Amino acid sequence: MDNSRLLGRAATVTAVLAGSLALAVPAFAHVEVASEAARALAVNATVTFTAEAESSTAGLAKFQVVLPEGIAPADVTLADAPQGWTLAATADGYTVGGPALPQGKDAVYQITVKQLPDAQQLVFKTLETYSDGHIDRWIELPEGGTEPEHPAPTLKLAAAAPGATPIGTPSAAPAGAAPSTPAATPSAAPSSAATSAAAPAPSGAPSVTASPGTASTASSGGGSSSAGIAIGAAVVVVLAAGGAWAWRRKRAAADS
Repeated sequence: MDNSRLLGRAATVTAVLAGSLALAVPAFAHVEVASEAARALAVNATVTFTAEAESSTAGLAKFQVVLPEGIAPADVTLADAPQGWTLAATADGYTVGGPALPQGKDAVYQITVKQLPDAQQLVFKTLETYSDGHIDRWIELPEGGTEPEHPAPTLKLAAAAPGATPIGTPSAAPAGAAPSTPAATPSAAPSSAATSAAAPAPSGAPSVTASPGTASTASSGGGSSSAGIAIGAAVVVVLAAGGAWAWRRKRAAADS
């Protein structure tokens, strides 16, 4: 076999090996997300993010995350992070960061989510910032089964536990439990007596106001009673006067 054929075969093997190595090594270091409580409707779930440092000139300093639907920024708190790092809520998620890590050091931080939503997966689109200002955008989603170059961190969720409900949803009342009866509310409507007194008398109904004839009758009755009293008094006076006259006459006869 001549030297030219040997060199050709060697070049082919080298190309194949080089291609295999290129496929085995990812072009970019991904940001990964994981959780031991990766279950729909899990409460106070701790979620861990790991970002591999790939810059040869700067260290990781900040992450800006867009929260998936069903998680509000107010429902996220920082559980653990590199020393000096803090979390701040944004309109659609949060930022976490602080003093830049040493060049080549991976970043690991954890958040606590009040409750995971009822979903099959959660996508946390992330912007990764280095101390020199360089930003890697981990925001792409798979299309047609092809893994993107900068995939967004995605957390797969198991189905919710039996009986799990979203926080704030009232549980069903026990079977056979009597519904609570609200306290009676005082009626704003006036009583029937007050209504009768205030309401005008219907047309044709007798009026409750005393008529002049009634007043006259009452006055007449009062006058008859007064006349009777006066006559009785006059009779007493007459009798008294007669008695006095008889006594005087008897006294005069006795004196004579």
